[in-house]
Amino acid sequence: MKCSRSLSSARSLLRCPRKPKPLPPCPRPRSPPTSPPRNNVPLDWRRGALAEGLACYRRQEFFLAHEHWEDEWRGSAEPEKTFLQALIQIAAAFHHLGRGNATGAEKLLNAAAGRLERYPAEFGGIAVDAVREGVRLWLSALEARDPSPQLPFPPIQ
Repeated sequence: MKCSRSLSSARSLLRCPRKPKPLPPCPRPRSPPTSPPRNNVPLDWRRGALAEGLACYRRQEFFLAHEHWEDEWRGSAEPEKTFLQALIQIAAAFHHLGRGNATGAEKLLNAAAGRLERYPAEFGGIAVDAVREGVRLWLSALEARDPSPQLPFPPIQ
């Protein structure tokens, strides 16, 4: 039996179901890196995925910051890779916190703090000491089960 897609006939609609509408594309599809890891390439926070993620972080759009930085992290080599992983964990922690998951936020901030310990006061154009201190303040607030809305997010600058 041949299928007719004519909308004029209710009978043909019963015999030939409509194709489902295609789903809209994902806003930020994840893809594997297209190039090998970058060796000894400085982190550039003025353009590209790092700059976009930084702008999102500053607007407190933590999930998007995490996504942008993850794109860069995939193609990075050490020591930048672990450094970016710590920043990604910080952004993910505040995304969790915003969704009411204080336990998940605390775990991610602890992991990020551990990763940041090996870095000097400044690394890759970021004031690491200020980030570490901000993470410590949040960990203290979370451990006390009193995260203050007045507490600033760790500055990434």
